[in-house]
Amino acid sequence: MVSSEIARSICELSREISRQIGILIDRTGHISHIMVGTDASIQIPFLDRIRTSQSRLRGLRLFHTHLKDEPLNHEDLADLVLLRLDYITAAVIDSQGLPKYYYSAFVNPDPTMEEAWVILPKKFPGQLKEGFTEEIQSLEAEFTRRSSELKDSQKINRAFLVGSYDPRKMKRSVEASLQELKELCKTADIHVVDQFFQKKAPDSSTVIGKGKLEEIMLKAVQKNVELLVFDLELAPSQAKKISDKSDLKIIDRTQLILDIFSRNAKSRDGKLQVELAQLKYLKGRLSELDDNMSRLTGGIGGRGPGETKLEIGNRRVSEKITRLEVELKSLRQRRELNRKQRNRNEIPVVGIVGYTNAGKSTLLNSLTNSTILAEDKLFATLDPTTRRIRFPEEKEIIISDTVGFIHDLPPELSNAFKATLEELGDADLLIHLVDLSNPEYIEQMESVDSILASLELNEVPQLLVFNKVDHYAKNNLDLPNIQGIFVSASEKIGLEDLLLRIEANLWKGEKSYLRKDILQEKDAKSTPSSLGLVDGVEDENLLRQFH
Repeated sequence: MVSSEIARSICELSREISRQIGILIDRTGHISHIMVGTDASIQIPFLDRIRTSQSRLRGLRLFHTHLKDEPLNHEDLADLVLLRLDYITAAVIDSQGLPKYYYSAFVNPDPTMEEAWVILPKKFPGQLKEGFTEEIQSLEAEFTRRSSELKDSQKINRAFLVGSYDPRKMKRSVEASLQELKELCKTADIHVVDQFFQKKAPDSSTVIGKGKLEEIMLKAVQKNVELLVFDLELAPSQAKKISDKSDLKIIDRTQLILDIFSRNAKSRDGKLQVELAQLKYLKGRLSELDDNMSRLTGGIGGRGPGETKLEIGNRRVSEKITRLEVELKSLRQRRELNRKQRNRNEIPVVGIVGYTNAGKSTLLNSLTNSTILAEDKLFATLDPTTRRIRFPEEKEIIISDTVGFIHDLPPELSNAFKATLEELGDADLLIHLVDLSNPEYIEQMESVDSILASLELNEVPQLLVFNKVDHYAKNNLDLPNIQGIFVSASEKIGLEDLLLRIEANLWKGEKSYLRKDILQEKDAKSTPSSLGLVDGVEDENLLRQFH
């Protein structure tokens, strides 16, 4: 670890000044840092986040003194893991200022173990090794071996989910919220390793408190995690404080959704809306990104107060936001012209709305024999897609697929996509599609209703359609006792009845299955006679499918 001469000299000096002394040594034996602390601790200077070696560990080992007769404390062990040091050794000093014995530890390469470190038995002077290259190589090899056992998809973007939930403000269960965040991560190609949450109001500084954050960071090193995904929108100050305490990448729920939207937007309109939302999110966070942003511009022609870099950044972002809003306004006017053209032709418009991943694109494909992208991922569809359906007697409708809704949609996205969703205001009928296989489907329905109300679309007639009933057939389950139209878009079950109901609402004035007063008891079980009932008309095809 360190030569006996150096260890003795450091201990003597530490005893003389009554302060702890520490040194950082690289793998070639050179001392890179010397630190003098208090009688109880030392302060390790900032170390470059890029590790000095190409492996997991940083390539530095810490040797320091303890004035009191005590082993390695929690602060020592936390520094070992969080800084990814090769080894840490504490020399306990006797009354003459000589090394009495040594305590050492290294990072635990086994992610299944409770502790993130391994503490070695204490050693006496003369037992320390000056060179331990083989031990380090063996440790690195163990890290590499365990990493190689992971699938390729599990080696990158490894993340912990983190949440703090105020019981007084919770609208749904913690499990449902974290499961939805996990699905968002899946869509963004993030591999979730573990999740941590607490049921109390978020801490104003670090969301979950310093102690819990340190525990999570220790686990992150042990399990080779590089991302912390928070199940809330972080305040700029919170994001900065958490980042200052860790070299992990920190993202919140809003950033995650923005990233997914950015990936999936295909049209010019969609891309502009996502970019606008990202800029509005970024604008309030520029001051927290870089301390250098506060510096004044200077040089020839720039004397005097001038603008700070932060002010320049804010101004440029504001200018770009203005340009995007103007361009989106132009696109909105173009859509209005298209809508007026459709109105002149008196073609009814039907919009499909619902929670994200409810199967809206699959339903549109099944009804129109289209090949629109439909994936088992959240927000697979962002750009409105329209198709025509021809009915008998030369009647036809335009049916439109829209972006999915979600709990607590970030305000930046909600405002940006109002321009897209405003087309639903001219719809003659809305199909509210519900994923019946999701245990939280009633909460999802309420969330969709809330968003429709905020967009002033709650007065548009609705058909309530429950999708994925094949899930119940496969698992021999009874359908819930809820009025609505039961379909399976993927298996094309119940679609004929849905088309009949659309036709009846649009041309025969039968306003069946409006959204008002349709839910009965949440957990009530249905009876065979209630399956497939549509305003008293039994859907024989659906009954045959289930019985």
